[in-house]
Amino acid sequence: MSQVVLITGANRGIGLSLAKQYVAQEWEVIAVCRESSDEIEDLADLVISGIDLTLDDAMDSVTQVLELAQGPDFQLDLLINNAGLFKNEGVESMDVDQIRDQFEVNALAPLKMTQGLLPYLKDGSKIINITSRMGSIEDNTSGAYYGYRASKAALNAFTKSYAMDLKPKGIAVAVVHPGFVQTRMVGFNGDITPDEAAAGIIQRAQELNLGNTGGFWHSNGQPLPW
Repeated sequence: MSQVVLITGANRGIGLSLAKQYVAQEWEVIAVCRESSDEIEDLADLVISGIDLTLDDAMDSVTQVLELAQGPDFQLDLLINNAGLFKNEGVESMDVDQIRDQFEVNALAPLKMTQGLLPYLKDGSKIINITSRMGSIEDNTSGAYYGYRASKAALNAFTKSYAMDLKPKGIAVAVVHPGFVQTRMVGFNGDITPDEAAAGIIQRAQELNLGNTGGFWHSNGQPLPW
């Protein structure tokens, strides 16, 4: 029986590259996204689109589709919360609504997704939350990006708590910084391609276990400061 991974934000960028590489490894891929794409429709075993996790009832839609397609005894081997929102605010250009939007997408959406899928996670399942080293308080030497930094720091804190709470259930959890990746989010600037970032994330997921649960790593394997 093939292993099953659910990836959010899988319609493009890093999420799409993750889907491609897991399909190549013969995993069953479930994609969750706001808007689908031809690429993910061709790849994934199941696409759940039209999902806006800033809405409180969005997880009901996800679980209803999952149980209809997979059956009530469906189990998930790996959850990758990948979808994100990147904006910039500075002291002279503070936008509280924009900051709130980033908290909804970058921190609360992964929290809702994880909580909603807990019944489908089993002993041996894993959760990877895609964060950013910009969520590191210690590593912040340049300021700005108030909403992005704070929302990713919140995601890191949620992840650490989940790691502690789910360890007795045999579920390992970690946050991974993909690197500075050439995606639409950053205007296709960046040091590495989505495929390179995805390969690193997959390697970190393979190495994740109950002994190192709660870690914060770069996709290249470097431990990052909180």
